[in-house]
Amino acid sequence: MDSKKYKIGVVGLGPVGMIIAQNLKDAGCDVAVCDIIKEKVNLIRNNGIELVGIVEKKSYFNYVFSSIKDLLDHKVDILICAVKAYHVDYILDYVRDNENCDDMLVVSAQNGIGVAEKYTSHFHESRIFRMVVNFAGNLFAPNVVNVTFFNPPNYIASRDDSKEGVAKWIADVLSSVGLTTQSTDSFSLANQIWQKTILNAALSPLCAISKFTMKEAMDFPHTNEIVEKLIMEAVEVAKAEEIKLEDNFVKLCMRYLKKAGSHFPSLAVDLMNNRETEIDYMNGKIVAYGRKHYVRTPLNLTFTNLVRAISDKNMRNKQPY
Repeated sequence: MDSKKYKIGVVGLGPVGMIIAQNLKDAGCDVAVCDIIKEKVNLIRNNGIELVGIVEKKSYFNYVFSSIKDLLDHKVDILICAVKAYHVDYILDYVRDNENCDDMLVVSAQNGIGVAEKYTSHFHESRIFRMVVNFAGNLFAPNVVNVTFFNPPNYIASRDDSKEGVAKWIADVLSSVGLTTQSTDSFSLANQIWQKTILNAALSPLCAISKFTMKEAMDFPHTNEIVEKLIMEAVEVAKAEEIKLEDNFVKLCMRYLKKAGSHFPSLAVDLMNNRETEIDYMNGKIVAYGRKHYVRTPLNLTFTNLVRAISDKNMRNKQPY
C-alpha cells in the first residue's frame, strides 16, 4: 500500500474531519486541511490536530488553509468533504468554478440520507464516494477532539462501483492506523447509510428538544418508548425502500443506544448553539420517503417540524435589527 499514492484534502474540521485528517496523516498520507474558522486554522498550524479520549494521537500538517479556493488550488487528487450537509452546496460552488477540479475525486463524509445526491450536479457518479463513519467526538479545544466512541468498521464505496480500487485504498490506509474501515459496494453502503441514519434520528432530535444527553434519554422508560417508536416508523419506511436490515433490528438498535454516553449528539449541539441542523437529512428524509410510499411517520414528522421551528426562531433572533 502506497500511502502517498494520492494527495488528499479534507475540508470541514469538526470532530469527523479532524479524526479523518489526523489518521490519514498518521498513516503517512500527503494531507492538506481546510476550515473557514480562523482561530481553528491558526491553532492547527501551530499545534497540529490532537485526538484524546478513547484514542490519543497528535499530528502536524504542512498545508493548512482557511479558504476552500486555496485548498482546491493545491490540486488535491481526493477531496474528503466533512462539512455539515447543509454546507455542501457552498463547497460545490467553489468546485464548479475551479479549473483544478476536472479530475478530482470527492468523498462525502456527511450524516444522513440523500446527501451524496448533492454532488451529482457537479461530478460524474464515477468520481463520487460515500463514507459512513461510525465514530464520534466533541471538541475540547478548536484543534482537540475528544473521541467518545468508535463502533468499527466505517464503510466506504464508489457511488457507481466503478472505483472499487480507490475505495479499497482509502479503507486500507485508514485501517492501517486503527481507524478500521471497510470498502464495500454501493448497494451495501445504502443499507449502512439507512442504519446509521435511523440510529441518529432516534435520539438526536429528542436530545435537542429535551436537552437530555443520550444516556439520560435512554435512562427513562418514557423517552425509551419514544425512541423505540421513532425506530419502528423508520424501519417501515426503510423496508418500503427495499433496504436490508438485520433481523430484530429494532431490538438491536435499542440495545446499541442503551450504551450511549453522557454527551449530546451533534444535531442537539447545533440546535442548542443556535446553528442550523441536519434534521432534513435525518428524520426529515424518513418523513419524505414515508410520504413517497404512503407510510405514516407521525413521530418523525413531529420531531422534524419541532426542530425546524426552533431552528427558524433561532435564526430570526440572530438577524440584526
